[in-house]
Amino acid sequence: MLVHIWFGFFAISFAAALYQWLVTGHGAIFAELVQSTFNMAGLGVEIAIGLIGVLCLWLGFFRIAEQSGLINLLSRGLEPLFLRLMPEIPRNHPSHGSITMNIAANMLGLDNAATPMGLKAMQDMQTLNPNKDTASNAQILFLVLNTSSVTLLPITIFMYRAQQGATDPTAVFIPILLATSASTLAGLLAVSYVQKINLLNKVVLGYFAGFSILLSALASYLVSQPADQISSTSSLLGNLVLFSLIMLFLSYGWWKKLNVYDAFIDGAKEGFDVAVKLIPYLVGMLVAIGVLRASGVLDGLLVGVEYLVTLLGFNTDFVQALPTALMKPLSGSGARAMMLETMSTHGVDSFPATLAAIMQGSTETTFYVLAVYFGSVGIRHVRHAIGCALIADAAGITTAIMAGYWFFH
Repeated sequence: MLVHIWFGFFAISFAAALYQWLVTGHGAIFAELVQSTFNMAGLGVEIAIGLIGVLCLWLGFFRIAEQSGLINLLSRGLEPLFLRLMPEIPRNHPSHGSITMNIAANMLGLDNAATPMGLKAMQDMQTLNPNKDTASNAQILFLVLNTSSVTLLPITIFMYRAQQGATDPTAVFIPILLATSASTLAGLLAVSYVQKINLLNKVVLGYFAGFSILLSALASYLVSQPADQISSTSSLLGNLVLFSLIMLFLSYGWWKKLNVYDAFIDGAKEGFDVAVKLIPYLVGMLVAIGVLRASGVLDGLLVGVEYLVTLLGFNTDFVQALPTALMKPLSGSGARAMMLETMSTHGVDSFPATLAAIMQGSTETTFYVLAVYFGSVGIRHVRHAIGCALIADAAGITTAIMAGYWFFH
């Protein structure tokens, strides 16, 4: 499926460019497409190089926790759940620990920690994969959970809204929580349907109930804070957890008489290798996304949606926020730029700008995550991963629109 989507991006972009040249007389369109390929190729290398330091740092700390036995200890709490959701991963396998760390980092909005831990999880699961170029069931479920992961602390969105002068930067907290929860649930249901996973198991239901209680408690606590303190409280909590985790890794390794420095260096070397391997996958995906955007296809989709919504007689106020939603599965930086442009054009407290912020926090960048995670282990055949991830994206965006109307319209 991935090869068809990738080729389709180029084919659709070329067709759109031909139309603009032959029908509208926009002869510079091909120069814009070519320039986009150069820009996106450079961006792919920049992203990979930018990841080197972060990967070296976190895979170094992760190696300390791994060699000291701490990861196995921490993973026992979620292992019963993973044994039922990912039955092909045996008990006490190292991937349970890396999956646990990745999901926890994602939930806390700690992107710098989540990506290296996610790449480590993919590598651990790849050791069990009998077909090295084809995604396993466990890897697909893990990827979909990452592209739709519940984010409890969307700190960066609060900061962008504050920078743009929002009256209440954290007003979007609950709508984002609803949207990202819907996205995760839809992704999990889609994968479970395809892979025949029984979600009505008592263990699975028990964990879901526990997560729901924890989610509700954290949301209630943050909402109870003064509006001007929610962002700072979220930031403090996230960074406190992050540095406490580093100290836990180091302290436990020191207590176990592990040479923590040598262990860190070993892990950091692995981080450099992973970052270099990502370059061709990132360049390939980002160039395809770049030409799709430069060709005007995304703008055309927006016009089409607005026409259809008007034809059906529905309110069209949400359409001005759709550029963020359309860009989100393709490019995180592109979606962020769309959100900021909407804030600048309509005002940060306007309905389109507020809805764009909710959309920005509702899902992850599906194709970027797919390129990075599967590319890190050389997977080319992704099976049902894209379909399930896009179902999660659609659920997140739809819920974001509904929540936006519910809270702000």
